[in-house]
Amino acid sequence: MVNAPVGDWGTAVMSSVAAALAILLSSIPKVIGFALILIIGWLVASAIAAVVATVLRAVHFNDLAKRSGFAGFVQQMGIKRDSAGFLADLAKWFVRLIVLVAAFDALGLPAVSTVLQQLLLWLPNLVVAMVVLVLAGLAANALHGLVRGATAEAGLGNPELLANIARVAVWAFAIVIAVNQIGIATALVNTLFMATIGALALALGLSFGLGGRETAAQIVRGWYERSQKAAPRMAEAADRMQLRAEDSAQTANGTTSAPAARPVA
Repeated sequence: MVNAPVGDWGTAVMSSVAAALAILLSSIPKVIGFALILIIGWLVASAIAAVVATVLRAVHFNDLAKRSGFAGFVQQMGIKRDSAGFLADLAKWFVRLIVLVAAFDALGLPAVSTVLQQLLLWLPNLVVAMVVLVLAGLAANALHGLVRGATAEAGLGNPELLANIARVAVWAFAIVIAVNQIGIATALVNTLFMATIGALALALGLSFGLGGRETAAQIVRGWYERSQKAAPRMAEAADRMQLRAEDSAQTANGTTSAPAARPVA
């Protein structure tokens, strides 16, 4: 289709301005709806964060976070708030993301809302990973105390080292689970973890096989010597039990024959 030549420039300008004003006026309701959704959603998110922080502090979540090591992790990230406030902020921004998705849909920008929806669907994985780390911190500290007490009671050397190894092992498994839950470089983390476990097992096997042969030989030799020393006593005890059984049998049969000569120990 060939456009008709412009005969009157004033008419053309007025037509363009009118079209632009029509587009602007038609978008005003969308802009107003966008603003209203943002304002109301921001206020609701702040109220929800305040409620979450109050509930967490009421159930003494900060004490649980300190025992698990989660509070120290939060402080190391440079966050000045306590653990309850940190989780309340996460809840607040989760609600705000939902508000942003609804607001951009109302504004007519589906591309932006799609990106926000993907981020919104990823956030529960982050929450689950944080819960795993909190529980792992509690389990690691409990296992640390248990191993240290058990090794100290058994008299094993350096119980603190063994307890730290147990705690690091629990943290390593928890970190692998959390990273897989978040979905960040899962193949690389799993490969590195399996390679580390294999290297440690190989190192322990070689160290025991090469450097612990003499110790293992001494242990087996000690067992053999103790068994050889105990063999005569076990034979003597068996002979005594046999003689007692014979005497009991003769008494039961009413025999008065002279007892057989017993070997002198």
